Amino acid sequence: MALVFRSVAQFAGISLSLLGWVLSCLTNYLPQWKNLNLDLNEMENWTMGLWQACVIQEEVGRQCKDFDSFLALPAELRISRILMFLSNGLGLLGLLLSGSGLDCLRIGETRRGRKKGLLILGGILFWSAGISALAPVSWVAYKTVQEFWDETVPEIVPRWEFGEALFLGWFAGFFLLVGGCLLNWAACSSRAAPALGHHAGAETRITISTGRCTKPI
Repeated sequence: MALVFRSVAQFAGISLSLLGWVLSCLTNYLPQWKNLNLDLNEMENWTMGLWQACVIQEEVGRQCKDFDSFLALPAELRISRILMFLSNGLGLLGLLLSGSGLDCLRIGETRRGRKKGLLILGGILFWSAGISALAPVSWVAYKTVQEFWDETVPEIVPRWEFGEALFLGWFAGFFLLVGGCLLNWAACSSRAAPALGHHAGAETRITISTGRCTKPI
């Protein structure tokens, strides 16, 4: 039973971590970190991401333009780029290491200590990737709220609001953290004891001594 729970925890952990990594990659490149709706022209909407800004018009469709200068971006967007790249890299490395440490793979099966170490290291990498994904989206969300409720800005000026990519980033970070916890729990849990029948044959050896058959206790 313990082995079943261990296998389920490993499968759930690697699945959630993979889902979180995919979402973090999407969050990095989607241009919907911020949305801007113009009251004067309801047929025109603006979106902004880490790499480009887009305008969506009902007649023309979506038109996007990449940011020309990295240094010209606000501080939260510059640091968010670095942290999201870090999250994507750590998540990929965590998938490679923890995947090699799964019990269902026969790679390194004779070295249980190494497989356990790979699972623990993969879980730690997923934790780091989750924090690296949660930090930038939370920071951008905080700055968006600050600017939205800034009393020094006239009410007639349009305000940026949360985009869909922020919610994807929160889900990505949460899945990476939970997946890392499950993998570390599975790695630290005790393995099921070997079947008694495996040792029974070895312990029932019949030794012939002084003309009698004796069975060691």
